[in-house]
Amino acid sequence: MSVTRLRSRPRVLEFFAGVGLARMGLDLAGFDTAWANDISPDKAEMYRSQFDDDVMVVGDVRSVDPAELPAGAALAWASSPCTDLSLAGNRTGLTGAESSAFYAFTGVLRSMGDEGRPKVVVLENVVGLATSHGGDDLCAAIREFNDLGYSVDLLTIDARRFVPQSRPRLFLVGSREPVDTDEMEHPLRPGWTETFFGDPTLTTHRATLPDPPAHVPAGLGRTLERLKNDDPRWWDEDRVAAFIDSMSEVQKTRLNQLRRQDRHYEWRTAYRRTRHGVAVWEMRPDDVSGCLRTARGGSSKQAVVRMGYGKVSVRWMTGVEYAALMGASTYNIDGFRDSQVQFAFGDAVAVPAVEWLAKNYLVPLVRGELAPRTTSEAAVV
Repeated sequence: MSVTRLRSRPRVLEFFAGVGLARMGLDLAGFDTAWANDISPDKAEMYRSQFDDDVMVVGDVRSVDPAELPAGAALAWASSPCTDLSLAGNRTGLTGAESSAFYAFTGVLRSMGDEGRPKVVVLENVVGLATSHGGDDLCAAIREFNDLGYSVDLLTIDARRFVPQSRPRLFLVGSREPVDTDEMEHPLRPGWTETFFGDPTLTTHRATLPDPPAHVPAGLGRTLERLKNDDPRWWDEDRVAAFIDSMSEVQKTRLNQLRRQDRHYEWRTAYRRTRHGVAVWEMRPDDVSGCLRTARGGSSKQAVVRMGYGKVSVRWMTGVEYAALMGASTYNIDGFRDSQVQFAFGDAVAVPAVEWLAKNYLVPLVRGELAPRTTSEAAVV
């Protein structure tokens, strides 16, 4: 009788793990998280509530002892702090107080030595890393990985390809082994990436990948909770009136058009902005959420606007909605404050974006399936 040998799940070391949304995507793709770390006790509490294991270690990445990390990991994942890189932040870059934790992460990798270091590494961050200090910070990050023996690929994935939320993120995928390079254009490598791929001082590659799903055009309204009209979370009339009064004429015209329709409710999200020193509300024109954010970094949380049948109702977005828009509807948020959930999820990466990247790139990469083809293999193709 023949015996089918099952492939073991490649192991992951998860740095800056937050509440584990990256892990959810990696798990769905077939990875196994062997160790995780985050500095926030609140995020660690949510992480441990979600996952039935004890892999989470709470503490500053600068205090991580490489000798205590599980051996044999194929992938190191890092969703490092973006506060100093975000367009909504202070833009001090990789040398900023929080984003400099990136170098503490690579310091851990360096201390693991050539034999113990994972063959694949991923850095996930805001797209603002590409423009921070005129691109110098991204070059520095690529060089840091190059010094550790990794060739680096650059990809941008917007969560909107999977959920009705506009949330572009930058992914640096580093490989210690050669990768078959595709010089063709790809929707996940926008034109600006050519500056970095074309830099002869950087070691980069462009792996052959399938095209991702197209951006979803709508779906916010189907994702939001249906709170009853007497739910206290809806704002009172005076607050709604102040909300509308703060809008520009263009915004008011859009709102009134949607308010007058009487077939169904229309839903939008809105942010509070400061324009010329005055606080105003701006509403998105489409049935897609703006990027979920934390209050830290200069951005406010989003309000939900319901319009139709001659009425306008407004409230803050709920924790349940944050989870849904991050592709994490199954996440256990019971017992956690909305503010805790919103802060944690607004600081995270969307689950389906990670799952797509892992299934189509990371799993084949760690299994050696993206290695350069031999001359004979190329001839067969």
